[in-house]
Amino acid sequence: MILKQYYLGCLAHASYMIVDEKTKTAAVVDPQRDIDQYLRDAEENGWTIRHVFLTHFHADFLAGHIELRDRVGAKIYLGARAEAEYDFGPLKEGDRVEFGEVRLQILETPGHTPEGISILVYDLDKSDSVPHAVLTGDTLFIGDVGRPDLLASIGVTADELADMLYDSITQKLVTLPDETLVYPAHGAGSLCGKALSEETVSTIGEQKKYNYALQPMNREEFVKLVEVDQPDVPDYFVYDAIKNRQERESLEQAMEASMKPLSLGEVLNRMEGGNQVVDVRDAADFEGGHLKGAVNVGLRGKYATWAGTVLNHDDPIIVIAEQGEEEEAIMRLGRIGFDGVAGYLDGGMSAVEVRPDLIEQTDRITAAALNDMLGTDEEPVVLDVRSEKEWAAGHIEGSMNIPLSQLGDRIDEVPTERQVVVHCEGGYRSAIACSLLQKHGIGDNAMDLVGGFKAWSASRLPVQSESSKAVGA
Repeated sequence: MILKQYYLGCLAHASYMIVDEKTKTAAVVDPQRDIDQYLRDAEENGWTIRHVFLTHFHADFLAGHIELRDRVGAKIYLGARAEAEYDFGPLKEGDRVEFGEVRLQILETPGHTPEGISILVYDLDKSDSVPHAVLTGDTLFIGDVGRPDLLASIGVTADELADMLYDSITQKLVTLPDETLVYPAHGAGSLCGKALSEETVSTIGEQKKYNYALQPMNREEFVKLVEVDQPDVPDYFVYDAIKNRQERESLEQAMEASMKPLSLGEVLNRMEGGNQVVDVRDAADFEGGHLKGAVNVGLRGKYATWAGTVLNHDDPIIVIAEQGEEEEAIMRLGRIGFDGVAGYLDGGMSAVEVRPDLIEQTDRITAAALNDMLGTDEEPVVLDVRSEKEWAAGHIEGSMNIPLSQLGDRIDEVPTERQVVVHCEGGYRSAIACSLLQKHGIGDNAMDLVGGFKAWSASRLPVQSESSKAVGA
């Protein structure tokens, strides 16, 4: 048996291929939507992908089950409580899918979602009674458990899901042998939990020792613990959870429709008609000069998550990218189900050079220069767009905190009569925030703090915690 993990860092997402070497049969679990890597490995090794499993209806990305079904004829399997528009094999507690010396046995583990399952993986060459591993989806993470409050499962409350999660953990997963390997669907950086580890594999025994949510506690304590301090989630999560239930076009079909070069004139006409423009260049390049009205979400960061946060899936999207990067930008939007891409600006920003009246810049400021302005008549408003938890751990004294995920809804709270200096931790989110301020016409006085809070701290400038106790020099 071969069990291979595929890890997609930008979405903190893990998928799996399980192969029986004797029959050359393979199954893929929780695939990403761009499936070429699975097909490439299968072709190179002579494997046939016959099965594709979703442990639940994912909310943070569009899964590749439709693509694997359409490309190689794989059968789709879901938990027995799932409801979907496409044909699938419903799997209930104890059901098995076997091929050669591989057995995949189902545990129904609701909690993150009602239809959630975990998959026990048996290597029958070694044992037919002791599982080699368990693929836990979003029920059990390394260091955490799946949050029950995503509203991905409409009609079920967070309390009800947390109650289910307690049973799934205490009655099923922690009763597995300590040596059972744990392979979850997400790692650190995912918004599907609050304390996910950087590690991508563990054991049941290690999790019983070190995972805060697996420590002995009663049901009421557990429910309270797993519901507090969860991070904000983008609106597209509910959209993706619904899309993963639906029959839909494949990524290949969506890409074919979206890879259209658009002239500057076409882009301007579309913008007047309500199209969104996302500029995926690095922050420094964007802030040096960009098309008025464009929002910056750099490819070299948590691109899909933040694009899904600041863009909407209803209005067509136009991409501005460095030449040669248009396809990647559009494909990565497709990973989260944003298929409504009208095309990309042909020639990128070079196409706008003939129209300097359409170009604007974003001012930048260093930590030292900002510090010199504080306490003077020209003192700016410092807007911290990190999460509330980050802000509480340490911030610039007097700064206002509006997390980037909330900025679109709270943009009227940003002062317009004074200079505004925007910062995050390192500069990625603040560049997005400045572009949003400019798009909404209140960015004339906005400046981006170069290097963000890291640069401020590294310069040994004053930092204040939530308790208002100053630390640093």
